[in-house]
Amino acid sequence: MTLLSEYSLTPGVFDVRSYSSEEVGDLYLQKLKDVMLNEGLVRDLRNGEWKQVFADKDISLHKRGKELLKKLIKQNRLKSFLPVLPHKPKSDDGWCEEALASHQKESLMGIITADETGQRYKDNILVASINKINNAPWWRERGSSVRLQRSITEYIEHLRLILGCSNSIMFIDPNIDPNKPNYRDFRKLIDGICERQHIPLIEIHRKLVDGSGRQGKMVSVSEWKKRFKDYFYFLDDKIRKKIEIFIWDDFHDRYVISDLIGINLPQGIDTSKEPQSITTWTRLKRTDRDDVQREFDKACQKQHTLRGKFSLL
Repeated sequence: MTLLSEYSLTPGVFDVRSYSSEEVGDLYLQKLKDVMLNEGLVRDLRNGEWKQVFADKDISLHKRGKELLKKLIKQNRLKSFLPVLPHKPKSDDGWCEEALASHQKESLMGIITADETGQRYKDNILVASINKINNAPWWRERGSSVRLQRSITEYIEHLRLILGCSNSIMFIDPNIDPNKPNYRDFRKLIDGICERQHIPLIEIHRKLVDGSGRQGKMVSVSEWKKRFKDYFYFLDDKIRKKIEIFIWDDFHDRYVISDLIGINLPQGIDTSKEPQSITTWTRLKRTDRDDVQREFDKACQKQHTLRGKFSLL
């Protein structure tokens, strides 16, 4: 389980005719909305053809379904996926088949369908109708925290969708230092972002002092700039111009904050070679994520003082 998961929703889920009444549809779609807009992405199958279905006059969108669709688009929660089957689906069952085929290429958390389609796929553990979704094991296994090893392999797996889909990403860790062995693997997270066609805005936040207490040493902003530029020497200019480094007076907590999700990292993004070194990541509720983002906004500076900011160019 990861804190941000990818689902497929068949078009019938949004159709008012899929429910015994509009009020019943309201209940199911509100529940789905709460999950999708906080911890989910929806696979836009066949490179956007799934989204185009909703422009068809034959589909009667439930008002709550229409609202959910608009918010998925506005909040960057549709993840485009190339066609897998030879022909565009013409029914809810067809879209379920396309989703199942796409799962063979890249794993989904689950496929959510209208009740009629769900009944026909009831023997497939990956498929659940929206009115029986609580019975799906993958739905019940969802949680707000996850335990993982402090290895870059684990970090990449748990951050994969964030690195691959976010429009903006903030790495907030007071101790991140390219010169230290336990942060040398950090560049592998940036490598994953560099593979994207559209590079998101990337911010790295750390404190001015190296270390803490009496062991802390004052490091100039110019020295931090040299360390980070030397560390990211391999990046081309189109990536470099998207990365900004922020040096603050002092702070303690560690996070990854994006437009899709916020995660609290108690031990930051440094790694350990000890296999028994385990950490717990926790997903922030939306209001807390937004508050952390404001906390580290250069225009705000109510809680911290910005000592320096620079790009890699």
